[in-house]
Amino acid sequence: MDATIRPYDAERNRGALWELKQGFETGLGEGTGSDDKQALYEDKLDEAYRADWLAWVDRCVADDERCVTVASAPDDAGGETLLGYVFVLPERLAFVWDAAVLNELYVVPDARGTGVADDLMDAAVALARDQSLPLDRLVLDVDRENDRARAFYDRHGFGHWGEMVAKQL
Repeated sequence: MDATIRPYDAERNRGALWELKQGFETGLGEGTGSDDKQALYEDKLDEAYRADWLAWVDRCVADDERCVTVASAPDDAGGETLLGYVFVLPERLAFVWDAAVLNELYVVPDARGTGVADDLMDAAVALARDQSLPLDRLVLDVDRENDRARAFYDRHGFGHWGEMVAKQL
């Protein structure tokens, strides 16, 4: 698929990025746990969450425009459609995990298997390599039940490095 990989532009792509984020979040709960997990992810996607998440994106992008990188392709109307995005936390947050953090990577279902995710991963790795890090690592959280994502990350050289656990507050 012929996609353009470029930094996210809030003026052009704010609504489209939010649609991708919704796909990312609902995909986290779909097929990787109980119906309760899926409902939990879907229920949080209200207007307040949207506003807070997009404001956080803006703050991260203000640090480095490459923190949110999108894949786009021309649409039939002469515009563009977003096919996916990758979100790497800015360098100032590297001490959260003593590494660069790949926060989110999402590609729309129709663009999966076309190389778009590989291109977005390449952009994430390039940004991480440019960051001054306590440890030269790029880390991420992936659901152990998400076989497709795990295979993708394995193919890109990611290996097991600890395990995240969570407690309900």
